[in-house]
Amino acid sequence: MRYTWIDEYLLNKPGVTKDLKKEWNWIRYQIGEKMFAAVCLGEDNEPYYITLKLEPAEGDFLRAQYEDILPGYYMNKVHWNSIKPDGEVPDDLLKDLLDKSYALVLGGLSKKKQKEILEGTGMGKTLSCCGTDCTKCGCYGDLCRGCNESLGKVFHAPEGQACGIYECSINQKKLKDCGSCEHLPCDIWRKTKDPSMSEEEFEKNIKERVQNLGRD
Repeated sequence: MRYTWIDEYLLNKPGVTKDLKKEWNWIRYQIGEKMFAAVCLGEDNEPYYITLKLEPAEGDFLRAQYEDILPGYYMNKVHWNSIKPDGEVPDDLLKDLLDKSYALVLGGLSKKKQKEILEGTGMGKTLSCCGTDCTKCGCYGDLCRGCNESLGKVFHAPEGQACGIYECSINQKKLKDCGSCEHLPCDIWRKTKDPSMSEEEFEKNIKERVQNLGRD
């Protein structure tokens, strides 16, 4: 399989567990005991499909674009899709699809369960990785579910991508938040300045976020 990173990538997500469903010979990745991805193994125990969940319209679109993306193998073919493990689907696209599948299944759990899962990994606080208190944002609960819940793919981030701060601290550096980074506050913080803020307001905002992260 060309996607050798998949196990580590999925297990790094908050609350994820995995098991081997022996009857199917599938390695299942679950959150809240609900499967959001699976590596389907053949008789030789080698992967032959990677299965994940998507919104039906996106699944239909991608199947038309990539011959290596097929209707879900032994799954509901409206919501599930299977990807050939040695095909031509780009790594970054597959990571994005796995993120979406995770977010879909997580979002299907009760709010209480979601909170338990995220708090159990230290990510259930209202603080984003950059120290912003999401509950104080006028977009929270309407345009945005919060940084941690959306895996950084907040309303102001490029379509299908995580905010640059989340991408750096969580996805690339594998930190809990920016408070663990020696470069805090960095150039990425300054490049993501809210254009509605004055320079004075922005500097005050940075100071507050740094304090929220436990740094002076």
